[in-house]
Amino acid sequence: MELSIDIFLNILPVNYFNLSLSLLSINMTITELAHKHFKGTFITPPAVMQQKLQQIKAVVFDWDGVFNNGEKNGDNGSVFSEVDAMGTNLLRFNHFLRTNSIPTTAIITGENNMPAFQLAKREHFNAVYYKALNKKVALQHLNSHYHIQPHEILFVFDDVLDFSVAQVAGLRIMVGRTSNPLLIQFAIDNNLVDYITQNEGGKGAVRETSELILALSNLASETFTNRMQYSDTYQQYITERNEAGTAYFQINNNELTQQRPI
Repeated sequence: MELSIDIFLNILPVNYFNLSLSLLSINMTITELAHKHFKGTFITPPAVMQQKLQQIKAVVFDWDGVFNNGEKNGDNGSVFSEVDAMGTNLLRFNHFLRTNSIPTTAIITGENNMPAFQLAKREHFNAVYYKALNKKVALQHLNSHYHIQPHEILFVFDDVLDFSVAQVAGLRIMVGRTSNPLLIQFAIDNNLVDYITQNEGGKGAVRETSELILALSNLASETFTNRMQYSDTYQQYITERNEAGTAYFQINNNELTQQRPI
């Protein structure tokens, strides 16, 4: 007896098709998956970036030019997008799914940016380093205070001020910007970057970074599904995430002091 394709499709459980889609994703190599969905520039092959990701224990963001386009609103600093903010949360939850731990998360900014403080507090980042004209000072404190090695850091950045950290970080995402082609070429020539985003700061660069990490983890679907369903696993994560307080460190003349911003 032969079954028509319509009858055959109707008698198969829905889970069969979900499984089939999962198997198709598995069969697609990480290189194919990355190049299909992400149109930035891969300086380091996706498969190598995937290996680097396995070592990551901390996520560090620059602020100006990363969460925004660098424009200032007087003393109010530079704003952020909720799309990017959700990206940071998905990235951290993805890390939790992979390692059963929450990555140390920090912002290192050269300025006094009130929106950066607000986002870090709301999202329970571990630290904000501000007025960091020499970001190596912040990095050294981050390494010692949170017991993190430089190669265990995912660093998201955009400008020359950040290169001292990018030089030693384990996984480096540089926010693309058409206005500074020489700077980008310098970063490439000096091995300071693994991937350059297609989207600019303030136009989804952080979200692009977050989803790239989800893709490299092979757990994008699981990350989205757990958040969509507000699963027990996600609730466990958010409870643990929200237990963290945010510390604020000001850097002045290469001296670091713990000081809550005014």
